[in-house]
Amino acid sequence: MRNTLMVAAIASGLALTGCVTDPNTGQQRLNKSAIGALAGAAGGATISKATGGDKTGRDAAIGAALGAGVGYYMERQARQLEQQMAGTGVTVTPNANGNIDLVMPGSITFSFDDATLNNSFKPTLEKLASTMNEYNQNTITIAGHTDSKGTDAYNTKLSRDRAYAVANYLSARGVSSNRINVVAYGESRPVADNNSEFGRQQNRRVELTVNAPQSVR
Repeated sequence: MRNTLMVAAIASGLALTGCVTDPNTGQQRLNKSAIGALAGAAGGATISKATGGDKTGRDAAIGAALGAGVGYYMERQARQLEQQMAGTGVTVTPNANGNIDLVMPGSITFSFDDATLNNSFKPTLEKLASTMNEYNQNTITIAGHTDSKGTDAYNTKLSRDRAYAVANYLSARGVSSNRINVVAYGESRPVADNNSEFGRQQNRRVELTVNAPQSVR
């Protein structure tokens, strides 16, 4: 019971100190450091209990410290990416899992029905590669997506070729290929209506997810 109360106290303290005010909306939200700390505290406590540990409160505190480090690491990285991608057409969105999503529209990355990177997009990938090399604790998932025109097999291949084009460019700029996972979704995950050209343009995209590490060193 005492350990349970201690974990609750740690979580409550982190929630209170981790609130920040969004300058755009005026609403309060938890920053990434606090979210990471809360997750770390819960994970530390769970592992301690599962392994029969008698220091659940201590392990929760250790987990909170590690989680806060990850949260801060990801928050700094997200801010840097937002600054670098401003005006490029690439959107940067920290998600609820602590990861960072980047959406690269097909209109700026490739010519229609082609998997060769546009020369005009390469400077954007240069910036991305520099940040990925600076923050080298993350793994990266690169997913290709298409609209619904064409066969499933053709669209899956095109989405894979486009995702690999981005992955190979980053690897050539020093990002270890061991950190990169490529996924081809073809037309299976639309974000807009494929019955309109506007919707199809939105569906033609490469999504890159910067995955939060378990810890930072």
